[in-house]
Amino acid sequence: MNITTTPPPLSGAKGTALHRQIYLVLREEISRELYPSGALPNEEALCERFGVSRITVRRALADLAAQGVVERRHGRGTFVVENPAYTRLPPSLNLIDSLRQAAVETVVQVLEVEQAVPPPDIAKLLHLPPTAHAVHALRLRSNHKGVPAMLTDAWVLASVAEDVNEAALAQKALYEILMDQGIKFGRVVQEISATVGDPNRARLLHTEVGSPLLKMVRLMHDLDERPVLHLTIYMVADRSSILMEISGEDVNTLAAGQVILDTSSLIAPSR
Repeated sequence: MNITTTPPPLSGAKGTALHRQIYLVLREEISRELYPSGALPNEEALCERFGVSRITVRRALADLAAQGVVERRHGRGTFVVENPAYTRLPPSLNLIDSLRQAAVETVVQVLEVEQAVPPPDIAKLLHLPPTAHAVHALRLRSNHKGVPAMLTDAWVLASVAEDVNEAALAQKALYEILMDQGIKFGRVVQEISATVGDPNRARLLHTEVGSPLLKMVRLMHDLDERPVLHLTIYMVADRSSILMEISGEDVNTLAAGQVILDTSSLIAPSR
């Protein structure tokens, strides 16, 4: 199949390695089901398309195979794996149901639980004075094959976190512990952005330092509009996606979300 007749979409400038660029292009095309027969072009065709050596193509295909996206069949070629892990699932309009599903489908490792002073930006969102303590819980969720799925960094008001400890978090999701204490969640403010993996997050998520991460921040309030939980979730960009559904009534309201640009950091490209 001739996917494209445009020049090779690769950059030789210093930055992402060529084999990684090929990996990203092919992975996106696979996710868009551009190979209905299941067979990828052979190595020679990929070399010609991207203008690279055979060893570069093989490294890209090896990365795809390591992620479970394709399988190499000796003497036959490379084929898309049926029902790969990143296949889109139906969205859920219920936040608690989505949290429950994440807890069921992953294995949790509690990395840290302690009382500490939150960073100033988080303290401000939780309406805490500068020296006040909150309960900090850092957890790593992996799929049942041991591949890290998400790193969650939570700060909870100390006044509602008396049962939040390592033993409890190893058995239950954080939201379940809080609900068992009588907390009823109300409004949720959610922000989605991108960041890069620092050495610690990259190590925990089994990815490269500087690789792109999806970052989702949730500020969860109780029914009295009191912020009780600040949750930051980090996910490896090429292993995850964020799917949302917006009702017809909300499509023209801020409930559907808004795009915020930091225009102060935008720099006109040089010519």
